Amino acid sequence: MKHGKRPTREQKKLLRKWGAVPENWLIERDTPTEMVIIHRISERTKTIRKGDKDNERQ
Repeated sequence: MKHGKRPTREQKKLLRKWGAVPENWLIERDTPTEMVIIHRISERTKTIRKGDKDNERQ
């Protein structure tokens, strides 16, 4: 399993926008189109797609 890094301020804003608590998540990979996050305790992974107007939350 890859190890995650603490989210930056901009990544925290995106996590909050998607309804996730930034303190509970680590960033595994962040590309211009998606961000893969890992839960600190359960080690569950999620993929957040960025830039897609249909998939972004308002």
